[in-house]
Amino acid sequence: MAAPIDLELKKAFAELQAKMVDTQQKVKLADLQIEQLSRMKKHSNLTHAEIKLLPDSTRMYEGAGRMFILQSKDEIANQLLEKQKTADEKIKELEQKKTYLERSVKDAEDNIREMLMSRRAQ
Repeated sequence: MAAPIDLELKKAFAELQAKMVDTQQKVKLADLQIEQLSRMKKHSNLTHAEIKLLPDSTRMYEGAGRMFILQSKDEIANQLLEKQKTADEKIKELEQKKTYLERSVKDAEDNIREMLMSRRAQ
């Protein structure tokens, strides 16, 4: 009777280990993406702050591949604000995803602990 129980526990531990490795990789990826988005947001914020100081008559160009496009100060400021908003939204989504992943690993660990406790009680 002990052999099937051991195989079942072994299988559960193998599944948990695979899930933990996968989740840790996803969490690291989410952290990297959050860091990158934070940098982009900070860059947009600083650029927007500098653009505010310039007079309205200043000619501004937006880089598009190998060329530059003449745009108004308001259009560039709106684009920078939009970048900041999308970065904020993506950061929130990634943090929610990260907490979900961490919670799912914790739940799997708790399930295995319960299984071990029930095996010991038998």
